[in-house]
Amino acid sequence: MSAYLYSIDVHVGRRIRARRLEVGLTQAALGEALGVRFQQIQKYEGARNGVPAASLPSLAKRLGVRPDYFFEGLPWPR
Repeated sequence: MSAYLYSIDVHVGRRIRARRLEVGLTQAALGEALGVRFQQIQKYEGARNGVPAASLPSLAKRLGVRPDYFFEGLPWPR
């Protein structure tokens, strides 16, 4: 995996965790809303697994943000 792709997973995972904590959700509650176990949310937040693109709209809706929220502040390669 390229370092840039890993940095995207890290950035998105951090944004998920920050927003989840802002809205007061546990990993278990978020996982239940998305139909995954809390361990999967842990993997997303820790960048051990990347979030599938198809899951971003549901994740964003549950967290009350637009899907592009997860990419805000991400430096794009030139």
